[in-house]
Amino acid sequence: MHELSIAHGIVDVVTESARAANAHGIRAVFVNVGRLSGVDAGALQFSYELVVQGTMLDGSRLVIQEVPIVIYCTSCCAERELTGVQRFRCPVCDTPSGDIRRGRELEVASIEITDASEVAAAIS
Repeated sequence: MHELSIAHGIVDVVTESARAANAHGIRAVFVNVGRLSGVDAGALQFSYELVVQGTMLDGSRLVIQEVPIVIYCTSCCAERELTGVQRFRCPVCDTPSGDIRRGRELEVASIEITDASEVAAAIS
């Protein structure tokens, strides 16, 4: 299950960014996962919940946004979204294409942080 190492990587990247922003905590982490990335969203969610325990991300949500497969069709001169991974052909004109424009992503898109004023307000 390589999702566990991916979850560790997400925690490392987010922790570094949060510290640079002087965050006191993390509410949510938004991740883009392409359909061709080879990542199982359920396994990543499970792994994330294990890995964040005892870190500044403890209690945060992992929000996974699936990125569809998009190819470029040279006949149509347009990007086309594919419905599956079985056929890399334009869904409009049926031209084969290996020019994949989206769908391989695995990236932290954004994070929601808490700062000192929010922590103080919650304590009061």
